[in-house]
Amino acid sequence: MSSTDRKGFVFTGWHMLAVMCLFFGTIISVNFYMAWQATHTWSGLVVKNTYIASQEFNGKVAEAKALAATGVVGALTIEDTEVSYRISHAQDGAVEADDVTLRFKRPVGEDQDFELALRREGEGVFVARHAVAGGAWIVEAEALRDGKRILHDTQRISVAGEAK
Repeated sequence: MSSTDRKGFVFTGWHMLAVMCLFFGTIISVNFYMAWQATHTWSGLVVKNTYIASQEFNGKVAEAKALAATGVVGALTIEDTEVSYRISHAQDGAVEADDVTLRFKRPVGEDQDFELALRREGEGVFVARHAVAGGAWIVEAEALRDGKRILHDTQRISVAGEAK
């Protein structure tokens, strides 16, 4: 068989269509994957100025580590309209505070966010009455004693009931 009788590879329009479909299919697939990741892993926390938030980040991390090292922890309980927060230390038991504030934030949006100033009800126990709508919340707790922060805790919770 001579080289003139052998038919070589010919790049046709169908080949070009396959290359284009593979190329754009890959790009579109990656974009859908990234969009899915963004919507399912985003914390939803919104800051007014990202530059200032980035400048304050390291200081906040250092403060959080220092507070965590103290061993003071909080436990949130929500029953009907009673919001209760217990502050304790593993070895020392109940911890007293002058002011305890809870900030409830929706993971996305700000229209339902609210803040509660809790009153002391017992040793290390602070309460307030407030209806908390069902659904996902990010709760930030802050406790002060003698004007200094002794506890700062943020947790994501889910409240039973209908989300409003």
